[in-house]
Amino acid sequence: MKVAVLADIHANLAAFTAVIADIDRWQPDAVIIAGDIINRGPNPRPCLELALRLRAERGWYVLRGNHEGYVLNYDHDLRAGRPPQGGRRALLGPIIWTHHEVADLLPAVAALPTNLALTSREGVVMAYHGSIHHDRDGLLPTHDQHELQSRIDPHAAVFCTAHTHMPFVRRVGKTLVVNVGSVGLPFDGDWRAAYARLTLDQDGWQAEIVRVAYDHAATLRAARELMLPAGGPIAHIMLRELETARSLLFDFVPVYNEPVIAGVISLDEAVHRFLAEQAA
Repeated sequence: MKVAVLADIHANLAAFTAVIADIDRWQPDAVIIAGDIINRGPNPRPCLELALRLRAERGWYVLRGNHEGYVLNYDHDLRAGRPPQGGRRALLGPIIWTHHEVADLLPAVAALPTNLALTSREGVVMAYHGSIHHDRDGLLPTHDQHELQSRIDPHAAVFCTAHTHMPFVRRVGKTLVVNVGSVGLPFDGDWRAAYARLTLDQDGWQAEIVRVAYDHAATLRAARELMLPAGGPIAHIMLRELETARSLLFDFVPVYNEPVIAGVISLDEAVHRFLAEQAA
């Protein structure tokens, strides 16, 4: 039995199609997309349409991640008559643009499950976007055994996760823990798309992280042409993440979000200052 697990596409169509081609060559028995198909990248609608088509036509399993949740939450606030205002709205620029691109597809997104369990002769393969607790509770390669144990279901033969964009394979007790990394926005310094191949052989479940080269330059061009004009200042940080394959928003948010919301500093100035600090 062979299972491919991919996640965190983040609206990067060139990376997504390259991984699909690689998976097709491998010919697994099942494929799981473990969330974060949209947002934070330049091609939200084509990526979402493609994922939903693979689900309908090939039987690929598709889960909902936290970035689908962000767009759904924005949609809910709009429908409830409480759209974000001021600095909070500015910070949501990429989410607002993504919502505009995929609004008519959101009922299908809302219907997607948040986790999955596949039964095999050697136990259950589980897939979550984050952890058993919630979809923003990520598993990192720096976590010790106890930290990982507290975030997984110990009944799983294989526990697949994503969210942190940091791939790794570790055994925790009887469970093989696999962070499948990110297709469209890796944060380990390697811009190539990552996904996981699971194989069941005579020794049980094995896992391998595969890296796939794609037209990185084309994605950067698309980000500059589509995401920057529509997503506002925060999209410049997302572009830098795409360029460097490093996480930056995680450092920006705790320092600048509240001052921007309070009107102490404009988002333009906050982003300019932050990127200058990163370059220093």
